[in-house]
Amino acid sequence: MRAFVAGLTGTSLEWYDFAVYSAASALVFGKLFFPSSDPLTSTLLAFSTYAVGYVSRPLGGFVFGRLGDVVGRKKVLVWTLTLIGAATVLIGCLPTQAAIGPAAPVLLVLLRFAQGVGVGGEWGGAVLLTSEHADEEHRGFWASAAQIGPPAGNLMANGALAALGALLTDHQFLTWGWRIAFLLSSVLVLFGLWIRSRLEETPVFRRLAESGERPQAPVREVLRTERRGLLAAVLGRVAPDVLYALFTVFVLTYATDRLGMARGKALTAVLIGSALQLVLIPLAGALSDRWHRRRMYLVGAVAAGVWPFVFFPMADTGSWGLLVVGVVLGLVVHSLLYGPQAAFVAEQFSERLRYTGSSLAYTLAGVIGGAVAPLVFTALLGSSGSWLPLAGYVAVTAVVTVTGVLLGRDGDRPAAGAPAPGGVPQAAGGGGR
Repeated sequence: MRAFVAGLTGTSLEWYDFAVYSAASALVFGKLFFPSSDPLTSTLLAFSTYAVGYVSRPLGGFVFGRLGDVVGRKKVLVWTLTLIGAATVLIGCLPTQAAIGPAAPVLLVLLRFAQGVGVGGEWGGAVLLTSEHADEEHRGFWASAAQIGPPAGNLMANGALAALGALLTDHQFLTWGWRIAFLLSSVLVLFGLWIRSRLEETPVFRRLAESGERPQAPVREVLRTERRGLLAAVLGRVAPDVLYALFTVFVLTYATDRLGMARGKALTAVLIGSALQLVLIPLAGALSDRWHRRRMYLVGAVAAGVWPFVFFPMADTGSWGLLVVGVVLGLVVHSLLYGPQAAFVAEQFSERLRYTGSSLAYTLAGVIGGAVAPLVFTALLGSSGSWLPLAGYVAVTAVVTVTGVLLGRDGDRPAAGAPAPGGVPQAAGGGGR
């Protein structure tokens, strides 16, 4: 249970930092760092820095994923938390373009890049921190601790921004109020470091270290021997990332700019959905332990492709109540995918390569999924003026994820090199399992 709490707490703090940036991209960064006479252009430029945080994730996946399989899960998770926390606090202190000119957006992009590197190394370790302390029959539930982090962090970040928006005038919020949400990260990170410093290394890594089975070149081994698992895990993550970007990031822009709703109302809709995900994600993870994990994932992927065609007509009525219902149900669908996702991804790789493989899958999927999603949504809406291309884009990503799930291995079939029931590692096979 300590590992579950530590994984949940640490990842929530990491995602608070990441989510507060995402919300600020939709609400203030376009005006402060990318001012333009065209609001759409400002938003696109702000979302491009949002994408940088995803594009930089593979670097974190390569560096920290490798280290996680070589030096251990615990050490790497302390390093990633420190990196992303420092970057977030510095963003809160960053002068705007009006103060220092073009250097402001450049520095913002660099700090966002550092955030992404930290998050790229965080997810795989957080998943293993909990799942490697659990038995296989409950892997879906225990691994879901890391998955609760994004909605928990999103809830805290949007809650902080909503509270600041309610307490301050628009001018105060735009000039200095938004910085408070970033500076609060320093307190959260210190608490997270205290939690993680008290952890023990996972039993799986201790066993690998004692037996001398730690890999020397884990990235190379994953690319040589576990290509199919990597491909399945990458494709399986695309639709959930795009769906999450739609219902937690782009929906803020759509509701305020397209529907004319107040910023606070749009944030409240996201907060309600995120709060429900705190329960729905571990529930989905637990259900995937009882029901076939891949079958559950496929149901979620199909629902993800269908729901936007229902959501946008609901939102376009201009009813705040219908917007809330649409966002909440969209995040319910996301939970069906996100709850079992950590276990599904981890099960694609052998124990000795699991941190590297999971991190690479997570970060590479982020580049082709969540990184470009807000940009694609904004560009499609600006060019067509209709929500249909947006819903079609989500449907295409759902097809991609279905393909990945069908390629993936069932959780009850051990990975190449993983311990067999008797504890003896199987021979490592090629990439075409």
